[in-house]
Amino acid sequence: MNVEKIKVRTENGQAMEVVVLSKRASGIEIVLGEGVHNVKCTLAPTRNGLAYAGSVMGRELVYQRSREQVQADIDILNPALRKSRPR
Repeated sequence: MNVEKIKVRTENGQAMEVVVLSKRASGIEIVLGEGVHNVKCTLAPTRNGLAYAGSVMGRELVYQRSREQVQADIDILNPALRKSRPR
């Protein structure tokens, strides 16, 4: 299985690599840490749509990609989701 990882920035500017659970244009679910010490977080699009932001354990995380860029990534990974199915 191919595990997708993204880089997010913390509020003090540190870069962190996290594992993606699910990725949609409306939100990205990520996991920080490994094993029993992991923490889940949901990143939601900001008001202007230029980034995704979320909070975990009182710390803010930011993913610096726009909503359109994330949708393009999703379409590249699985183009079959975009096609309509006959009924």
